[in-house]
Amino acid sequence: MSFLYGGPMSTHQLVRLTYPSNLLRVPVINQLIKEFDITVNILRAQIDAQNGWIDIELSGNMHIVEEAIQWLQNQGVKVEFIKE
Repeated sequence: MSFLYGGPMSTHQLVRLTYPSNLLRVPVINQLIKEFDITVNILRAQIDAQNGWIDIELSGNMHIVEEAIQWLQNQGVKVEFIKE
């Protein structure tokens, strides 16, 4: 089932993802989209050979977005919530 923006269970969450060096070449965002079928909007990013961060907006069913954030943390990605 697909949830449209603005539905009763939809959410938009702004987060900063900080990647350790061992994940810089892993397609984490691609895996996230495929695994959870959520919308990811990349807002800004900075990546070098040692580490990187990316600010994104996650949109979709609030329970799925919460599961997606937990999945990111389980992969070793640091997740910080950004206030709008």
